[in-house]
Amino acid sequence: MTFQQVYGYEPAVQYSAPGRVNLIGEHTDYNDGYVLPFAIDRRTVASIGQRDDRLIRVASAFEPDAVHELSLDDLAPENMDGWSAYVFGIAWALREQAGADLSGKTGFDVFIDSDVPVGAGLSSSAAIECGVALAFTDLWDLGLSRKQLARVGQYSENHAVGAPTGIMDQSASLLGEQDAVVFLDCRTLDTAVVELALEANGLEVLVIDTRVEHAHATGGYKARRESCERGAAAMGVPALRDVAVEDLPRAEELLDDETFRRVRHIVTEDQRVLDTVRTLREQGPRAIGELLVASHASMRDDFEISVPELDLAVETAMAHGAVGARMTGGGFGGAAIALVDREARGAITDAVTSAFAAAGYREPTVFTVHAAQGARRD
Repeated sequence: MTFQQVYGYEPAVQYSAPGRVNLIGEHTDYNDGYVLPFAIDRRTVASIGQRDDRLIRVASAFEPDAVHELSLDDLAPENMDGWSAYVFGIAWALREQAGADLSGKTGFDVFIDSDVPVGAGLSSSAAIECGVALAFTDLWDLGLSRKQLARVGQYSENHAVGAPTGIMDQSASLLGEQDAVVFLDCRTLDTAVVELALEANGLEVLVIDTRVEHAHATGGYKARRESCERGAAAMGVPALRDVAVEDLPRAEELLDDETFRRVRHIVTEDQRVLDTVRTLREQGPRAIGELLVASHASMRDDFEISVPELDLAVETAMAHGAVGARMTGGGFGGAAIALVDREARGAITDAVTSAFAAAGYREPTVFTVHAAQGARRD
């Protein structure tokens, strides 16, 4: 299906935004911590036609027979459901969060197509939000910065879609650059682009999509967030960002075992992000492998968001020569990443596929990604 087939005319403009891989820093974003994602060379494309009324109509290649519509006068979360809320929610959040005056604006016809895998932890949702946010901002001439749009995307996902995610995904999708990671302070939204230099070092990032689907709006993610909030309150700080590694013995005395382990993951993961940034700058990407592996162990044991398929992917990749590997994304399924030598890619892919077959798991989808440019008008 195409825009023209759905709406009967050619779109005026096309915008696209990438999915993301988080190199390290998992569940730290909503704790005001640090993250290190990069935009990937898998993108969501929003084709858009201008209307002369107040209607927004939304269709997509993955639901070809449905056209969802909502008037700008009826923008409210209770009037949105399903995946189209990722589009309608942006228009609503531009008004509610960014203060945009939509009173004199006209609507759009929107058609979404994407090669970002859904449910793999590569943030297909943020790719929709960021492409649409950039498009609406340009076409309505709202003059918002990319950092402001990241907040709009997060606000929409939290309040229109109902998923309690942090701001990492939108920041990566909007701010990403070629062969670089985005070092983001989730409290201040200060960002720095840090060279990855994978190309120069003969390395690639292999994504191992376990095809175990997860959904952020469900309970596991929410429960982890609530644990973190309890831990911060007990420690007397605004967020776990304010707890240092040397504070962990005190935390262990104050907290029950489960809450302590949740807190320990966040505190040590924040430190691993800082260590990874320093290591990339001083020694390059071949030196970060142990940090990636330690991150996975912490998510598996302390935060308990891994699944057997993710553990097998990481263990098999490491056993067959990966520089480092970890699960990425919100957990409870989705994908692992492995930092591998270019020439070892085939052997590691074969080994992981064989290990999944031997364990009786679904065959994983394995592919390489490269750090790419963020959202843009195409």
